[in-house]
Amino acid sequence: MSTVAVTTDVPWLTLLILWPLVGALVLWALPGGTVAADNTATGARRWSRQVALGFALVEVALAVGALLAFDTGAAGVHQLRETHSWIPQLGVSYAVGVDGVGLALVLLSVVLVPVVILAAWREQGSATAATNRLRHYLALVLVLTAFMVAVFAARDVFLFYVLFEAMLIPVYFMIGAFGGPQRRYAAVKFLLFSLAGGLVMLAGVIVLYLNGPRGEQGFLVDDLVGNLDLSTGTERWLFLAFFLAFAIKAPMFPVHTWLPDAAEQAPAGTSTLLVGVLDKVGTFGMLTLCLPLFPDASRWAAPVIIVLAVVSIFYGALLAIGQQDLFRLVAYTSVSHFGFIVLGIFAFTSTSIAGSSFYMVNHGLSTGALFLLVGFLAARRGSARIEDFGGLQKVTPVLAGTFLVTGLSALSLPGLSTFVSEFLVVVGTFAANRPAAVVAVVAVVLAAVYVLWTYQRVFTGPVRDELAGTKDIGGRERWVVGPLIAIMLVLGFYPAPALRLVDQPAAESVSQVGVVDAPQDIPVAVTGDDEGSEQ
Repeated sequence: MSTVAVTTDVPWLTLLILWPLVGALVLWALPGGTVAADNTATGARRWSRQVALGFALVEVALAVGALLAFDTGAAGVHQLRETHSWIPQLGVSYAVGVDGVGLALVLLSVVLVPVVILAAWREQGSATAATNRLRHYLALVLVLTAFMVAVFAARDVFLFYVLFEAMLIPVYFMIGAFGGPQRRYAAVKFLLFSLAGGLVMLAGVIVLYLNGPRGEQGFLVDDLVGNLDLSTGTERWLFLAFFLAFAIKAPMFPVHTWLPDAAEQAPAGTSTLLVGVLDKVGTFGMLTLCLPLFPDASRWAAPVIIVLAVVSIFYGALLAIGQQDLFRLVAYTSVSHFGFIVLGIFAFTSTSIAGSSFYMVNHGLSTGALFLLVGFLAARRGSARIEDFGGLQKVTPVLAGTFLVTGLSALSLPGLSTFVSEFLVVVGTFAANRPAAVVAVVAVVLAAVYVLWTYQRVFTGPVRDELAGTKDIGGRERWVVGPLIAIMLVLGFYPAPALRLVDQPAAESVSQVGVVDAPQDIPVAVTGDDEGSEQ
């Protein structure tokens, strides 16, 4: 692993972490309002939505600044780095930095937050009590934003673990306090699964430190890679401890069962962040911790993990086809998509890993948009059950069109960004493991079934009488899904900017795990220069 630090005078990552925390404190500090004659909220509290959106948009501007300061020509090197001693007695540091993959996921996180805030604009109603609830919800969204940025930037294993667990707190309340009728059950189930994986990971963190270089910076990833004196058995147990925690978070078959309940009961915006961003911490951890820290164990476990990935692809797709609740359907499609991501990572080719890294971003865009659109549908109908819909295409043509485009992205239609990433995963896997790639390709047919059949049942056919007056999506809602669809289209036709970020880190991962990269017949990334470049 390269340890060269590309630094900048501006602490971009620290600013990205602290700014949303400031926004959350401002929201919680807003004074109370009163109730007007028309039962609407007055006073400072009603400005909570504008305040939250303002902080989120400034966060986007800070992310753009970080992107401009990042040298994409050295995307395989962790840049924008800061390292400060935190708990020297334990060797813990505040160490942050991002390579191309980490930066891409930070950008995904930051872009989705204002979209989620806009989607929740009138989620709790307009009365003072409801506005107060929304204020707390939006503050939790901003707290979660800080944790999401921090976990993708953490370069200290202990810091990563603390953030890995800390993210559970805002999500638990976002589900348990603001979700559906079974929200408490879903929130507790989510928490128990995540804590179980976290406790196993904690044991692994302790053993890792005892076998590492120790010292005041004994948890730095850069210091641990290549300097661990582990027996074969110890390395394998450590790999399993980290991998189990990441597999639960991902979520991956068979430790995925918390996801459908959480997605069904959580507000649509919470599901967007939970599945679109937080679950990527699992696959991100596999890529940036499991592979470089435990390369021999990664190669040892790869055959079994590939089988589990293929099972996840089919299992998630088949269960999605059988769902009656739209939120659960989208959740199971994510189990299938995460199977593709894990498959690409453990195929150990630069093309497959680049595809998986790009897939993490594209899945966040397409699935996030799907959850938000399902939230719009449920708000109009008062139900998310497919059987309660029908014929909406005639009365809500814009909603139907945006749902169709987003669904086509989920099934990897050419011209949309998910196609590029899935194609790279399959081609890269084919070069190293042809049976797994061939079997995985069949799942594309299943994706077409669950997307098109759902569209048919919800939007086509005669209009149900009770849906005849359904309103189409308005201006605010179009601003929610419009930017996401635009990004999917741009990256579908011109993916080069994103591939520049993930190309070099993918090659670095193959080198770290100690395998010979399989020969590729297609370019991994297009630089846009006159001469071009191929991997």
